[in-house]
Amino acid sequence: MEITGKIIVALPEVGGTSAKGNVWKKREYVLETQETYPKKVAFNFFGDRVDQFPLQVGQVVKISFDIDSREFNGRWYVDIRAWKAEAPDQATAGAAPAAAPSYGPSTQMPGGYATPGAPVPPPAVDLAPSPTDDLPF
Repeated sequence: MEITGKIIVALPEVGGTSAKGNVWKKREYVLETQETYPKKVAFNFFGDRVDQFPLQVGQVVKISFDIDSREFNGRWYVDIRAWKAEAPDQATAGAAPAAAPSYGPSTQMPGGYATPGAPVPPPAVDLAPSPTDDLPF
């Protein structure tokens, strides 16, 4: 999977030694997508990838990642483990975002219909009471 956004948080590197004696290290980041409704996504690099992909706050990147879930003491934990980081494609980075679709009237109206933007006359209103009108207002 892939996601593109700006790094807004870079947490310090953590590490240690496993019970089997293996040395490990991990670095976590938070990325904010650049959409109409931005989302914040926390992910991490593990092992040698920590040094391979040093990211900075404010940097716009495209992250390739895998999602993994695990159970511990009856609770489930989700881990977003990145395995690659790169600059977004230059063509999409410099381009303006796609225009929002227009849901207004079409500019090519069938015959007999007013063109968009043309003033529409108000409907004729007869203010004289009707003999069948029994409403008090």
